[in-house]
Amino acid sequence: MQQPTIGFIGQGFVGKNIADDIASRGYETVRYALEEPYCKNKEQVKEADIVFVAVPTPSTPSGFDDSILRKVIPLVGRGKTLVIKSTVLPGTTEKIQAEYPDITVLFSPEFLLEATAAHDAAFPIMNIVGIPEDSAPYRELAERVLEVLPKSPHNQICHSRSAEIFKYVHNIHGVWRILFANLVYDLVEAHPGARWNEVNEGMAADPYMNAQASYYNRPVHKSGRGAGGHCFIKDLAAFREGYERVLPDDTHAVDILKAMEAKNAQLLRGSNKDLDLLEGVYGQDASA
Repeated sequence: MQQPTIGFIGQGFVGKNIADDIASRGYETVRYALEEPYCKNKEQVKEADIVFVAVPTPSTPSGFDDSILRKVIPLVGRGKTLVIKSTVLPGTTEKIQAEYPDITVLFSPEFLLEATAAHDAAFPIMNIVGIPEDSAPYRELAERVLEVLPKSPHNQICHSRSAEIFKYVHNIHGVWRILFANLVYDLVEAHPGARWNEVNEGMAADPYMNAQASYYNRPVHKSGRGAGGHCFIKDLAAFREGYERVLPDDTHAVDILKAMEAKNAQLLRGSNKDLDLLEGVYGQDASA
């Protein structure tokens, strides 16, 4: 089979590093973004066989916003495959597929950290491809996408809603770990003689708190307290919004998620961490 041409829409830290890795492995690539030098490649993207889209899908005071993603979908050529890398609410892939029957729409979440994005793109912790319908043609295209992606210890083809949900599960788990570490830290500080480094040493050695999870056992995480960055704040808000929409009667769970949002905002404000991102999700009053 002839090697596919790979297109990319969006060249932020996700799109750029995924594109760099795929190009480094010998694939013919074309990139389109609003910035130079990629802004001239709008029409060329239509010729790409597989197009990865990594554009912003922010959470705002008005709710989750995937308008940028939907705006660029028509750039994918007829009969080609669109692979959504942007984080989206469950059901989005199916809806887009129904709206654009002339292309194949898949979802493949990314797990890149901003500080180590190039390494994470080349050595992913897992590759997941979500398909909107469990059929032989979709599975064949999903396998083709997995062949393009770099090797990982775990490859999985599943329903697109499962993949969309897992992306949020991955990020909200990180938020909870950071918040939990902050709660433990404050408890330790309230007890004379107790030392955070000693408690944390036990947490790091505990087999029920595996090594990967202990990455988040840091009350001061990166530039301050709380779960910040371009993903955690917006994805926690979107996860709560989506949960509340489909399970409105589960008030206890919704209250837990709202409390996580409130506690995280308190920690971020208290250490002046990522207040611009907090404000972008919850409005100007959030950083006050």
